[in-house]
Amino acid sequence: MNDAVLDNPVWAALTGPHSTWAVGDDRARRYPKDVAPFAAMADPTDPRCWESLATIVGDDPVALPVGIEHRPAGWRVTWSGSAVQMVAGDPEGAADPAAVELGERDVPAILDLVERTQPGPFRARTVELGSYLGVRRAGALVALAGERMHPPGWTEISAVCTDPSVRGQGLATRLVRAVTAGIAVRGEGAVLHVVTDNTPAIRLYESLGFEVRRTLDIGGAIPVTG
Repeated sequence: MNDAVLDNPVWAALTGPHSTWAVGDDRARRYPKDVAPFAAMADPTDPRCWESLATIVGDDPVALPVGIEHRPAGWRVTWSGSAVQMVAGDPEGAADPAAVELGERDVPAILDLVERTQPGPFRARTVELGSYLGVRRAGALVALAGERMHPPGWTEISAVCTDPSVRGQGLATRLVRAVTAGIAVRGEGAVLHVVTDNTPAIRLYESLGFEVRRTLDIGGAIPVTG
């Protein structure tokens, strides 16, 4: 399985399986604002790519998993950090009878859970990017995991979160396994990104067969105007 596409996963997705979502050109592309904040460039070291990116950013800062360190003058960094990219090239999963498919009607509950648990960026239409699974207790959504970016041959697991009231019950493990099962059926590898200081999550994913592939300098950026 070719993992070279994961060196620039957003670009690989937006020029591949997610090309229908792409806003931009052959130098820079982004997801629509209400789908995801992520953007990427064909070559972050090329100033022309940053010029193209500036035309599609507008007043909404984009998140750059790759290339923030190469920004030219005229860009402001809105936040920065680091994350590890973890992969399972031959993922093993297990369906979970308690997991329910989530869709458009569940967006308010998803956004509420995401706001309370902060697993990472999630917008009103993110749920359209792939399969999302959840667990409900007494009708309330208390755990979530799903699919986001799709570089060729790979699917990113994202939005893994659990309400504090039910943590320690293994719901995140079960949902990651269930999402992974769907990825494995398609014959794809599973990839995920987690901030480097979230050691409990890293240990969880390692216990599920994921390995650290690389560390990424990540950040948000917006062109300076005026």
